[in-house]
Amino acid sequence: MPLSHPDGDYAITAMYSVPDDAWYLELDLVAGQRNLVIAIVPDEDPAREPTVCFNPRGRHVDVPYKVMRWFMDQVDEEIRTSRAWMRLRPELVEIIYQLRQEHMGVIDDDTFTDVLAELRATVPEADLPAVLEAAFGRNPDGTTISVPPRQPT
Repeated sequence: MPLSHPDGDYAITAMYSVPDDAWYLELDLVAGQRNLVIAIVPDEDPAREPTVCFNPRGRHVDVPYKVMRWFMDQVDEEIRTSRAWMRLRPELVEIIYQLRQEHMGVIDDDTFTDVLAELRATVPEADLPAVLEAAFGRNPDGTTISVPPRQPT
């Protein structure tokens, strides 16, 4: 379901592209169902950087600053949540990358204990909370980390 801007004229549609291993966030003009901007946020490959694309063949549309700021805040939040693990030390990034490949980026409740044991064998205990949070949104006790939703600006 699209996330609507408070003025109702714009919306963000988010979708995941499995072949690209990336989140796509589209800023749309609701009237006329026109796509204005696409942000691409890769979440599996630390070497790929997020990008923003405009339709070069599309006709010119003035987008209010507050709407573009709102869109970029949403993109920033997606980057934070999808790529937080990539900001850790290189050796931790490599461990997380391998685990994400093995577990497809998700640790369910049934496999959490096994993954935690594997992490404890390879990651210093002091780094364990950061690795679990950044890579899988989990605490060391297995609970899911909840982030309060951001309010539109």
